[in-house]
Amino acid sequence: MKILVAVKRVVDFNVAIRVKPDGSGVDIGNAKMSLNPFDEIGVEEAVRLKEAGKATEVVVVSVGPAQVQETLRTALAMGADRAILVKHEDYVEPLGVAKVLKEVVTAEKPDIVILGKQAIDDDCNQTGQMLAALLGWPQGTFASKIDLEDSSLTVVREADGGLQTVRLSMPTIVTTDLRLNEPRYASLPNIMKAKKKPCAEMTPADYGVDVKPRLNLIKTEEPLRRQAGVKVSSVSELVVKLKETGAIR
Repeated sequence: MKILVAVKRVVDFNVAIRVKPDGSGVDIGNAKMSLNPFDEIGVEEAVRLKEAGKATEVVVVSVGPAQVQETLRTALAMGADRAILVKHEDYVEPLGVAKVLKEVVTAEKPDIVILGKQAIDDDCNQTGQMLAALLGWPQGTFASKIDLEDSSLTVVREADGGLQTVRLSMPTIVTTDLRLNEPRYASLPNIMKAKKKPCAEMTPADYGVDVKPRLNLIKTEEPLRRQAGVKVSSVSELVVKLKETGAIR
């Protein structure tokens, strides 16, 4: 059984990002980059399935610039067998990524495709669902538990009303939530071994995919800073304050 895990290079979650002075986007110059946390959970789950003898190969794939190789090496150090970098220097929208992944899936023929439920930079939460639609595969989103059986996958997913359990036929798509597992730290020997693992380089054109953005970014602004609160002496005064701020009408 082969598992394909899609990963993304993002600004590390500990970094305080800033908007560029001209409002053209977020300034990531010299910012620490890392593996998207939800994707890291996906890699961990795939490696665990392999260690349990339920999978034979774990392949990681990413779409992005040359620097993404560092992110892929992190996944390889965690236990993935090989990597594929679909090299593209500009921003790729979720639909573009899903189209590329569809072609990668067609070429690799995995039994399970695992993605993080969202990337922490754009928070789109779209790629997994779009990929499932393009492939016509079943999907288990927001997975907090996965149980692999002979020919099906049982996924406990986090829904608004609680937990929902679904059984999916394979091949299938799974997107990971935070409570699925706790990713391991890559050991130094595994980091050294990862440097020798294969990492193929492709381009969207190799797969015949047009990843030109369909949306135009008009402006990026920081959210309004939260103002200090005030104490009120009574409920009636609270209501007056809320009306003044427009919180209630």
